[in-house]
Amino acid sequence: METQILAGHEVALGRYTMVRRLLPQRGRRMVGAWCFMDTFGPDDVENRPGMQVGPHPHTGLQTVTWLAAGEVLHRDSLGSLQYIQPGQLNLMTAGRGISHSEESPAAHPPLMHGIQLWVALPDSARETEPSFDHHPELPVYREGDVEATVVMGTFAGVTSPARTFSPLAGVEIVAPAGSRASLPLDPGWEYAVVALSGAAGVAGERVEAGPLLYLGDGRSTLDVVAAEDTRLFLVGGEPFDEPLVMWWNFVARSHEEIVEARDGWMSGDERFGEVKGYNGPALPAPLMPTVHLKARGRVS
Repeated sequence: METQILAGHEVALGRYTMVRRLLPQRGRRMVGAWCFMDTFGPDDVENRPGMQVGPHPHTGLQTVTWLAAGEVLHRDSLGSLQYIQPGQLNLMTAGRGISHSEESPAAHPPLMHGIQLWVALPDSARETEPSFDHHPELPVYREGDVEATVVMGTFAGVTSPARTFSPLAGVEIVAPAGSRASLPLDPGWEYAVVALSGAAGVAGERVEAGPLLYLGDGRSTLDVVAAEDTRLFLVGGEPFDEPLVMWWNFVARSHEEIVEARDGWMSGDERFGEVKGYNGPALPAPLMPTVHLKARGRVS
């Protein structure tokens, strides 16, 4: 079966954090309903502010925050105030509209390392009421020394308690040096995997921290052979066939919806509410592009 290596590119997140954007990119916009993926770190933030991302809006998606190291404080316009640490899930469902901020606490661990993803909401759910959930404990599937924490959806018959709106999986796979496993997959789903640390053979390809390895569909197993202590994150799901318009922090279905969301954020529309307690300004929306935004499928 063919695979595709997607290198991604570096993007500044706030004033102090650089991330590697792996989705969307040219040639691969989505994997299942997963429409956005940033990895960050490991960064030495012992004497630095760490992550500082001021209040900003979202529509039509869920945000998934997962840490390998460090601590992040989430605030949102629902009044949520939640710290997240490694092994815990912060899940925010934007629905029709929400705003939030993300920051490293003043007294934070010396390292920051993790991944943030978006899940596109299907048309039937994208106007749902916004919500926020914190899951401090998640189920684990084990094969030998390899542990797979089911962060979102269902994997190997194990289901996360996190709320989902389409068939998908988000899984952290921790494989000690010298370990190997043949993990079950759904052949009707498409998958991709990124190494957060270490190096491993995955589906016959060497995977190291950095790029995203797109695995496609048709696979019933995923062979993992760890060359060293390795931490992977696997995303997958039923192919998402609804064309999307993605711009800035919004997932929509038309140019006009994007314009409406942007104008609403800039004018203080109550749909986005207010994030209280963040010590800094809200992020202004960029200017709209001069071209008409078109809905695109999962591959472009």
